[in-house]
Amino acid sequence: MPNSKHQKPLDTTTFLRIRKWYLLALAGIALTIIIAQLLIQTHLNSQLNDSRVINVAGRQRALSQKLVKEVLLLNQTTDLENRKLIVSELAQTVTVWKASHKGLQKGNLDMNLPAEEDAEILSLFQNIELHHRAMVNAAEAILSKDKITPIDFVKRKSILLENERSFLRLMDNIVNKYDERSNAKLQNLKQKEYWLLAFSLLILLLEMLFIFRPLSIQIRKTISNLIQSQFKSDTNAKEIKILLSEKEKSLQELQELNFVIDNAALFASARNDGSIVFISKKFLKLLNIKKEQLNKPLSELLTTDEGQQQYLKEVLKSNRKNSIRNEEIQITTATGANFWLDISIIPMHQASKQQSILILCSDITERKQNQSKVEQLTQQNFEERILQKKVQASQIVEGQEEERKRIAKDIHDGIGQMLTALKFNIESIDIENKEKSIEKIAYLKDLTSDLIKGVRTATFNLTPPELSDHGIFPALHKMTIELSKLTGRTILYENKSEENIRFDSLAETNIYRVTQEAVNNAIKYAQANYILVTINFKDKILSIVIDDDGKGFDAAILDEAPKNNSEGGMGLFFMKERISYINGRLFINSELGKGTRVTINYKTEELNGAE
Repeated sequence: MPNSKHQKPLDTTTFLRIRKWYLLALAGIALTIIIAQLLIQTHLNSQLNDSRVINVAGRQRALSQKLVKEVLLLNQTTDLENRKLIVSELAQTVTVWKASHKGLQKGNLDMNLPAEEDAEILSLFQNIELHHRAMVNAAEAILSKDKITPIDFVKRKSILLENERSFLRLMDNIVNKYDERSNAKLQNLKQKEYWLLAFSLLILLLEMLFIFRPLSIQIRKTISNLIQSQFKSDTNAKEIKILLSEKEKSLQELQELNFVIDNAALFASARNDGSIVFISKKFLKLLNIKKEQLNKPLSELLTTDEGQQQYLKEVLKSNRKNSIRNEEIQITTATGANFWLDISIIPMHQASKQQSILILCSDITERKQNQSKVEQLTQQNFEERILQKKVQASQIVEGQEEERKRIAKDIHDGIGQMLTALKFNIESIDIENKEKSIEKIAYLKDLTSDLIKGVRTATFNLTPPELSDHGIFPALHKMTIELSKLTGRTILYENKSEENIRFDSLAETNIYRVTQEAVNNAIKYAQANYILVTINFKDKILSIVIDDDGKGFDAAILDEAPKNNSEGGMGLFFMKERISYINGRLFINSELGKGTRVTINYKTEELNGAE
């Protein structure tokens, strides 16, 4: 078959033939669509022109009647202003009427009117021209004279009335002629559209007979061939699947072996009794032994330690199953060097059906040493953290002791002295001396008020009952109210959260103390007159901001070691420690002369509930 290379397949030949006819059919349909669109667009443009012409022609009749009506109104009106208005409208009507009459015949670009070419319609315009000219002349004569005589006016009015009826009758004929011409064009377009539709349907019919029918037959044959091919492919696939399954088993064993070999640079093989069959040069170099010494069992070659030798014997003897075993073993060579080996023991089958063992090793001594160092560093880091926690705990205890001493000093120096003075003044009251008794009683009242204020101040610095009963929101609100009363400073509270949310009691206590310390610092050290405490809870983050207008401080002291003196350094230290204890964050921004802002952020995943 010498020409077989140049012959095209049957399906390709069929496709090329069908594609040719299909393209011809599409071209024919596209041609009919284009012609139809051209005809429709041409007719639409013509229809627009005809509609404008008919509209203007119909308006001519209305304008003629309007002209006569305005002349009659002018005759009946005696008021000067109304006459001027009617004269103005009459002039405009005459102008439009004349222009439209001329445009219908000669064409007018401003009115979008084409020039008339129909001889019959132009003949009708010649018939109406006499009446139109007579009416225009009469109207212009009325408009051209300032003071027209009544006789002349009646004469011109009579001319208008005499010619109006003839003008309307002849203008109706012209409008009807325009309408007949438009309908004739429409009927002509319909006939052309019917012929195009018939041509398109004929093309579709031929397309079905000569394209789609042969194509459907070819597709049916192709699907039948595909089904038979699929059946053969499924049969072959089952056979291939069985072969692949057997091949995968062999490949899996080879992959396991290759994986172990790729990860071990040291290898050896041994018999069931432990005698060596083969050992690599690198293994010999690591163990520092010579080939003449290979008459010993593998366990004795690997290590000189008796305990390690016994363990290796047990490991090698116990590995009789068809599975790979991995062990990390420490060995001691003849030179006294210690190594850590990652040993993989692989059972192998030989033609004699006797089992031998392949041993693949990796030197993991460096990894073990690094692991030991990491454990030592971890232990050291843990001990340092414990020591740091002890130091923090001692500092917190020291701070608590200082707080107790301060409270005791406030009670002793303030409340104690006032109680002593109260006692002495009560004992010194002489009932017989009324004037001095009144003075002392008044003094006792003032002293009692100061005593109550001192007790409230001392007790307020302790944990308020609102904190444990209602939570951080009411507690901070109460704190700002009380401190504002006690100090006379303007201390405001703003809650931007929609509801009262409860947190962990330990977190609420520490947040309250840090906020209290920040407000006290603003009063005591910053000498602030205006303090604003803002609290908000959003996206599981509790945020408290304390702003004051005090004298501020240099932010560089925040990085210095705390000082237990009057500068307040320990207070800032304990604020940081308390927030750190509950895994919160504390931000302090201050500038000399511009006040201070303290921000507390506490993030929580689970809430205790909401009131």
